[in-house]
Amino acid sequence: MKNEFLKNYTDFEDFKLVELSVKGDKKALQTLIIRHQLFVYNLALKTVGNVHDAEDLTQEVFIKVITALSKFKGESKFTTWLYRITVNHFLNSKKQSSKFKFVNFENYFESIDAVPISDLNEQEEKELKDTIEEIRINCTTGMLLCLSKEQRIIYILGEMFEIGHSLGGEILGITPGNFRVKLMRTRKELYNWMNKKCGLVNEANPCRCSKKTRGYINEGKVDPDNLKFNTRYKSKINKLSKNKAIPFTNTVDELHKKVFQDHPAQTPIQTSKIIQEILNNDLIKSILEL
Repeated sequence: MKNEFLKNYTDFEDFKLVELSVKGDKKALQTLIIRHQLFVYNLALKTVGNVHDAEDLTQEVFIKVITALSKFKGESKFTTWLYRITVNHFLNSKKQSSKFKFVNFENYFESIDAVPISDLNEQEEKELKDTIEEIRINCTTGMLLCLSKEQRIIYILGEMFEIGHSLGGEILGITPGNFRVKLMRTRKELYNWMNKKCGLVNEANPCRCSKKTRGYINEGKVDPDNLKFNTRYKSKINKLSKNKAIPFTNTVDELHKKVFQDHPAQTPIQTSKIIQEILNNDLIKSILEL
């Protein structure tokens, strides 16, 4: 098939891997999963806010994708087709961390305000550097979970991964203009709350991750020896984004974006296990005759 998009090497490689996978090539299928697992998993992690559910969602998405793989005819990029399936699955999923199910911005920031403040000395800040970063990532992930699921996915796609309005609209089944408007409204709601409460973007706000560290540790909300977010990564979310990196800027919107794009691009705890469970799924084995 010689569609125009196949001139792009990455798209062509995806297309060939799909062809081989449909013919029962287990290695090709495994390669296809690995190529796109990082994006799917990190979108899931930011959507549901916890590792266990994110890994389950990643596995569910790829089982759904592989089940429909023979229907992919190359009429669009494989990534567009994959992301559409992924987003639809996430929107319809009931998975979400129980502690965030009924949280809105007001209640969420009230819970943060309730954590005692304690200044750390220079040595303590150095020793607890990874834990402070864990709190920053955990706290800002919680902010995303205060958005509706649709808002969350639109923000992650449009702002964190910098997917354009046309592609974003195609993935969600809405017009580019509608995607742009929804992203603008979501960004405004999130940033308004951050401007009022978060010290990361407004120095006038008293809340500082380092000052909350002792309180979070004492309340058992973070374990320095068992980090959940600031771990298992080699790059940041900005490396998954369209523009690959964030240029230095003093604009307020770019400062907000950087807070989220600096999140780690995490890998699942049990990557090989997830892949093997997908490949060993009875339905997948029967479809692809593996």
